[in-house]
Amino acid sequence: MNASAQIGVTGLAVMGRNLARNFARNGYTVAVHNRTTARTTEFVEEYGSEGAFVATKNPQELVAALERPRRLLVMVRAGGPTDAVLAEFAPLLDEGDILIDGGNAHFEETRRREAELRERGLHFVGTGVSGGEEGALHGPSIMPGGSAEAYAALGPMLERIAARAPDGSPCTTHVGPDGAGHFVKMVHNGIEYADMQLISEAARLLREVGGFAPRQVAEVFRTWNSGRLESYLIEIAAQVLAHTDAATGRPFVDVVADRAEQKGTGRWTVQTALELGVPVPQIADAVFARSLSGDTPLREAAAGLPGPAGPELEGRDAERFADQVEQALYAAKVVSYAQGWSMIQAGSAAYGWSVDPGAVAAIWRAGCIIRARFLDRIRAAYAEAGPDGLPTLLADRGFASELGTAELDWRAVAATAGRRGVAAPGLTGALAYYDSVRTSRLPAALLQGLRDYFGSHTYHRTDRPGTFHTLWSGDRSEVRTD
Repeated sequence: MNASAQIGVTGLAVMGRNLARNFARNGYTVAVHNRTTARTTEFVEEYGSEGAFVATKNPQELVAALERPRRLLVMVRAGGPTDAVLAEFAPLLDEGDILIDGGNAHFEETRRREAELRERGLHFVGTGVSGGEEGALHGPSIMPGGSAEAYAALGPMLERIAARAPDGSPCTTHVGPDGAGHFVKMVHNGIEYADMQLISEAARLLREVGGFAPRQVAEVFRTWNSGRLESYLIEIAAQVLAHTDAATGRPFVDVVADRAEQKGTGRWTVQTALELGVPVPQIADAVFARSLSGDTPLREAAAGLPGPAGPELEGRDAERFADQVEQALYAAKVVSYAQGWSMIQAGSAAYGWSVDPGAVAAIWRAGCIIRARFLDRIRAAYAEAGPDGLPTLLADRGFASELGTAELDWRAVAATAGRRGVAAPGLTGALAYYDSVRTSRLPAALLQGLRDYFGSHTYHRTDRPGTFHTLWSGDRSEVRTD
């Protein structure tokens, strides 16, 4: 078989199939392979007119069809299946060839695989891909890790198939070494969890407090999507809210079971944040909200607990409340994105990746699920901050000013949610985070005193350096312990 293909794709499920088509539509010859040969045949028969494909029947044929350095995109399920495919193909490749994992792998697994394959002289590029099946076909946001040498050979191809930001730049960049790409994709998905939770809470408040019907909420969201809240998720939320169930004629959102599912990337984000010591409460609240929604026995047992009730707002009061919810939603979104960027910076420091936070914002401006108008402002904020960076996005003057403007309405929405008994952990938790980071002194001083009292865990003082312990059971004198 002639080595005529610039890239190979193994794994022709929806994402692999659409990425292969994307490469072909952009002028590349693509060698395709699937464990089930019939799927490869069907793929070429259905999409062969879109570009140049080389159908291969086995790993040996796929490798033989690739130009050097060989570039092979693996699109199979994360975990064991990925390891199995890598074990099958690695012995067939030569030094300098590139294996790309485009699945939702855990970044620690990517770090392990990259190190193992590097020992064999192979490049391994753990690559986050966001945008779903439509993005894979028409232009996703692509987050490759791995070596700079691998990106030099692969990057121009990824740049050609990636989504284009409003300024025309491709939504991909070399994120950093080994697992950096999959780490950033994991955080993207964590922010996505928080974003969807906040949007859902805003819709619920508009319905239960503002008295809006689903179609009216959809119209409110469409209005918001023409302003600073413009984003893919607000856009499609309006479409979902406006949809009528064909079988019953009822609003679609009223016939869907309120049990949210999850695939694990949000949970990974929270677990990793705990290990890094980075607070991401909005992502955690979103993960736990999904878990709570699925705990049917718990919710049934607590269904009779007392709670407040009140009349729905009407007329101008309802319109005013909608304006307040817009302020609260925008502020909470800024807070949740700030937490995500803090985690990216912490992960970059912990693993020595030197991830550019502004570049991450730049490649999320199009193609990905959390694409939003204000991502360009996040990019600009980090670019303006220079090499020392922002300790938090909330320290940016522009965002800080907007949060100050939104503060009173944000607090009013949180208070209304509490009075009316409408759970809004994302919107209210974001406010608690905002108040925590802006205050000069937290109640942790008492907490440390308690820890020292029952466990001799020691504490630091504000007036002099050192580590101290109080002899609580004796004369309560203080001793320095360092």
